[in-house]
Amino acid sequence: MIEQKLMLSKSARSGFHHELLSVHNFSPPLRGTMRSLFLLLLCAAPAFAAKPPNIVWIVTEDISPNLGCYNDPDAITPNLDKFAKESALFTRCFTHAPVCAPCRSGLITGQYPTTMGSHHMRSKLMKTPHLFVQDLQKAGYFVAWPGKTDFNFDIPKAWVDTTVNWTQKPEVLPKDKPFFAYINYTITHESQSRAGAAQHAKNTAKLTAEQRRDPSKLKLPPYYPDTPATRNVVKQYHETITAMDYIVGDVLKLLDEQNWSENTIVFFYGDHGAGLPRSKRWPYDSGTRTPLLIRYPGVIKPGTTRDDLVCFLDFAPTVLSLAGAEIPKNMVGRVIVGEKTQPAPKYVFSCRDRMDEAPDRIRSVRGEHFRYVRNYEPERPYFQWLNYLDEMPIMKDWRKLAFEGKLNDTQKLFWSKTKPKEELYDTQADPFEVKNLATNPDHAAMLKEMSTALDKWIMDTKDLGEKSEADLIKMGLVRDVLNNEYANRIKMHPKTSPVP
Repeated sequence: MIEQKLMLSKSARSGFHHELLSVHNFSPPLRGTMRSLFLLLLCAAPAFAAKPPNIVWIVTEDISPNLGCYNDPDAITPNLDKFAKESALFTRCFTHAPVCAPCRSGLITGQYPTTMGSHHMRSKLMKTPHLFVQDLQKAGYFVAWPGKTDFNFDIPKAWVDTTVNWTQKPEVLPKDKPFFAYINYTITHESQSRAGAAQHAKNTAKLTAEQRRDPSKLKLPPYYPDTPATRNVVKQYHETITAMDYIVGDVLKLLDEQNWSENTIVFFYGDHGAGLPRSKRWPYDSGTRTPLLIRYPGVIKPGTTRDDLVCFLDFAPTVLSLAGAEIPKNMVGRVIVGEKTQPAPKYVFSCRDRMDEAPDRIRSVRGEHFRYVRNYEPERPYFQWLNYLDEMPIMKDWRKLAFEGKLNDTQKLFWSKTKPKEELYDTQADPFEVKNLATNPDHAAMLKEMSTALDKWIMDTKDLGEKSEADLIKMGLVRDVLNNEYANRIKMHPKTSPVP
């Protein structure tokens, strides 16, 4: 193991030094030869120990911490549960953006999308920013990135060493240099959670009868209407997570078979919260909190639990630190693992801006227990028309029952015609974040503190959310995508109000 190799090398150097001092015991003709041999070994020992580790990212899409190792009663994830016992499990890991492209633009750059201008869903920067994988390559790493990019900007040519799926062709990874290998799985994407019966059967073909969920026994968030369609979507969501667990188990097995496990640091995480209404796209725990497991043999104690606040922007500097690479000054995250681990922040931040054709600007601050949300466009309802999301059966039932006046007080919260300017939630007492404490005088001090922290973050990070997307286009920062696809989508919206 890495840590053990380092300790052994120190022990070996100590022994070599002792023997070197004893060469006077040898006859004069051998004395010079022995000194040369011991000096050679002394120099070689730290070189062997300094071999950089491989680094693997296993990423899945659209899941909250709905795994057995996170104590979800509806989860069946034996492979990830076993992996968690070999790893550090992070209980407070949050994405900076609760939707794919803005999230991934931050992951690959180590910068907030709101700083770069990549914060609107399905927008395009005019220029490609610096990517952390380029720093890995400079440090001597071979980079494999097959499949999904989705960065809200164009990727440069030959931006990585291979885009071949290394899990199917492991021979593409080198034996003579360290590698960084990424793999992304879409089986848990929201489109699959609501897939038809045939597609779902195909996705979950490996599941046993015991791994199928009984919809009637699943736990629903209190804000969902309890309908058969809702329960079926949640059932499919959990079953696709089990199907994903099979795939991750195969990847971990491959690492063992290739004898990579002992010198490979493995990250497992989801790109943002569950692909369900009021989760994905929303800067609450349901949309920003994800599982994060990191296995680092010889350094991280197996079965460790980490409760410190972690942001996705920590991943790039952490990987560069582990690789011995220089961390660019514009990266805003911290190193969370290894010898150079840095102290945890008091707060992490997240953003929501235009989601496809639905414009909105929301900023959120998460501490250990409280979450603060600021709605910059409170005149807009939470659930505007959004064609892609409205395909979800949960949304169809939820909207229908809202118009029929058949929702209880908690279920109809998200169907208000307007939003409050500020929201504050005690995530320990209220994990589903449905009891807004922003106007409660008992929490006025916390509200002010977190609001002030957000103001400072906006200033420090030069949040471009204050500029309209039209202005960003005029500045030449992003391309105009508003006048084609999204203009056409808006024409498809019903002429009625999206809320009762």
